[in-house]
Amino acid sequence: MHERKKHTMKDVARLAAVSTSTVSAVINGSVPVSPRRKQRVLDAMTALDYHPDAIARSLKTGRSLVIGVVVPDITNAFYPEVIRAIEDTARAAGYGVLLCDSSEDPANEEKHLSMLFSRRVDGVLLACCAGSMAYATAAHRRFPVVFLDRIPAINTEYAVSSDNIQAGYIATRHLIDLGHERIAPIAGNLALSPHRDRLEGFRKAMQEFHLPVRNEYMVHGGVQIEDGLSACERLFALPVPPTAIIAGNNKLLLGVLQELERRQISVPEQVSVLGFDDHLWNRYFNPSLTAVAQATHEIGKRAFELLFQAMKGEQSIDPSQKQIRLPTELRIRNSTARPLHPRRDLEPVSRRKRRVSEPETETSTAVRSKKQMTVQKKLLKTL
Repeated sequence: MHERKKHTMKDVARLAAVSTSTVSAVINGSVPVSPRRKQRVLDAMTALDYHPDAIARSLKTGRSLVIGVVVPDITNAFYPEVIRAIEDTARAAGYGVLLCDSSEDPANEEKHLSMLFSRRVDGVLLACCAGSMAYATAAHRRFPVVFLDRIPAINTEYAVSSDNIQAGYIATRHLIDLGHERIAPIAGNLALSPHRDRLEGFRKAMQEFHLPVRNEYMVHGGVQIEDGLSACERLFALPVPPTAIIAGNNKLLLGVLQELERRQISVPEQVSVLGFDDHLWNRYFNPSLTAVAQATHEIGKRAFELLFQAMKGEQSIDPSQKQIRLPTELRIRNSTARPLHPRRDLEPVSRRKRRVSEPETETSTAVRSKKQMTVQKKLLKTL
């Protein structure tokens, strides 16, 4: 099989009967070209299957029109949805996307960033892994980086994520409103901002309703399916297991469901289950899954738009628009229900304090027992 001839810009110019500068102007959009000439150049490029040398063009223009996207786990269904939005928005702006998966390994993440820098991408969108040094790397190189979803603990200039404190709060509040007290958060990796913030939202809701946060129900560590499985196994080995579980991400949720099925524990009759990220398959589980939905498309779209501004060096970006937190939405389905023995008087602490001085009106146990015995005797006489 012979090697295909590689055509040059001169070949395109010769076939289109124009100068090489005109071909360059069409490719780079540097100066206006008449519609007729532009079409002749485009037709010649198609006929010769000519593709401009992107590296040479980037050296000349200082732009590659390519961005890098680094995610920690492409098998996590959350990230493909975000990536699709990034690609759609980038394509509309004339940019291509190079995708990398760090596999939750900071060493892989560093290698991917070095590769993207060497390929002269114009900027990077990054969902970092635990132990990431990406912010220091980007700051040292003075390179445009926008963090998405997972935000480093160090102060970053540009970031887009869900409001995960709100997400954790509304998830917990839903279970409290159903009457649950024994709620177990499988929090994931607390070195990662989404898991840390969701746990903060959980604590906020529990404190608001003056409910105990039980140490034995606090499970954190990994973020994979097997971590959810082992966490659920640990919870149901307790003498008093929880009546509700909040899984920190969709993979942990799958692990929880797998272990509950193995133990033949019924959802939601014996335990309510709630997760984060509302994927299409959530509604087709039996029972269908209650979840806190993130605005995945909006996260991807806003992240690219913010990176685009940073790549252009815009100094007029409103500081409030550099750190974007998007609201989440609770979608209630059939995996959450009232516990078998719900508490009837769950109220926020603020409401309880107003009732402290009210006189006790509940009949004492001894008086109730005496009345019950009298009623029983009367019933027996009528038989």
